[in-house]
Amino acid sequence: MNKGLIKHSFQLLNADYVKLNKKWNFRNVISPYYRLYYIDDGEGFIGDQHGGLSLRPGFIYIIPSFTLCNLSCDLFLSQYFIQFFEESPDGISLFSNCRKILEVKANPDDITNFKQIIAINPGRGINRSDNPLVYEKDIYYKEYTELNNLQSISAQYETQGIILQLISKFLKPEIFQRDQVIVMPSVVMDAIAFIQINLGSSLKVSQLANRANLNTDYFSRIFHRYTGQSPLNYILHKRIERAQYLIITTNKQQDEIAEITGFYNAQYFSRVFKKLTGLTPGAYKTQNRTLNLMG
Repeated sequence: MNKGLIKHSFQLLNADYVKLNKKWNFRNVISPYYRLYYIDDGEGFIGDQHGGLSLRPGFIYIIPSFTLCNLSCDLFLSQYFIQFFEESPDGISLFSNCRKILEVKANPDDITNFKQIIAINPGRGINRSDNPLVYEKDIYYKEYTELNNLQSISAQYETQGIILQLISKFLKPEIFQRDQVIVMPSVVMDAIAFIQINLGSSLKVSQLANRANLNTDYFSRIFHRYTGQSPLNYILHKRIERAQYLIITTNKQQDEIAEITGFYNAQYFSRVFKKLTGLTPGAYKTQNRTLNLMG
C-alpha cells in the first residue's frame, strides 16, 4: 500500500450557486486554480484544445488549473461551483498529465457535497457586486484566505474532504489516463524543487546539471524523459504559471511581476506570456476580473 499517495491539499477560493445567461461567454480562459461545476438546470458549453463538452444537468465538470478553455451559455444555465488552489510538496499538479476538461455523472452524494461545502463556507461567492473595484485582486484573495484561516478545524477538514471526494471521481482509470506510475529520479525531483524555489533568480540548465553532478546534455535528456519538457521550457512554463497566479491574486505592476518571476525585462515577459497563454498580461487580468464577476 502506498501510504504517501495523498500528498496534495487544496485551498478553497470560492463556492456558490449561480444562475447564468448569455453574458457568461468567455474565450481563452486560463486560471491558476481549479474549477468544479455541478449543473442543475439549463445548458452551456465548455471547450478546450481537446474538443468540447455540453454542460448538462446532472453532470459534474472539472477544469484543472492552467487549462485553456472557452465558456459559454446561449440562454440559461444554473450551476453549483467550487474554485480552489492546489498545493503539493513537489510543485507537481495532480493533473499534470491530464490538463483537459472532464465530465462525470453526479450521484445524490455529490449533490449533497456541493450544497454542504457552500453551507459550511458562507459568503464565498464571487457575484456580490457589479463593480470591478470591489474585486481588487490582492484584497479579494486575502479576504478569502483569511476566511479559510478562520474556519473551525472541523470545517477545514470537511472542506478538504469534500474537494477530495469530488476530485476522486475524475481519477478513475477509464477517465484519468496514466499508463503507469512513473517514479521520478531524485535528480529530476531535486531540480524541480530548486526551480520552484528560485523562479525569480537566474536559472541555467548547466547550473541544474551541476547540482545533479551530470553532464548538461545527459541531464537535459533525463529531465525531458520524466517531465515531457526540456529544462528551459519547463522553467518558462513555471515562471508564467507563477505570473498568472500573481496577476490573479495581487495588484502588482507588470514590470514587478516580470522581475519576481525571473524575466530580465517586461517586454520579454509580455512576449513569453502571450506565447504560452494566448493573451497579454493586461488582457489576462481584464478577462479574469470579468469572469470572476460572472461566476
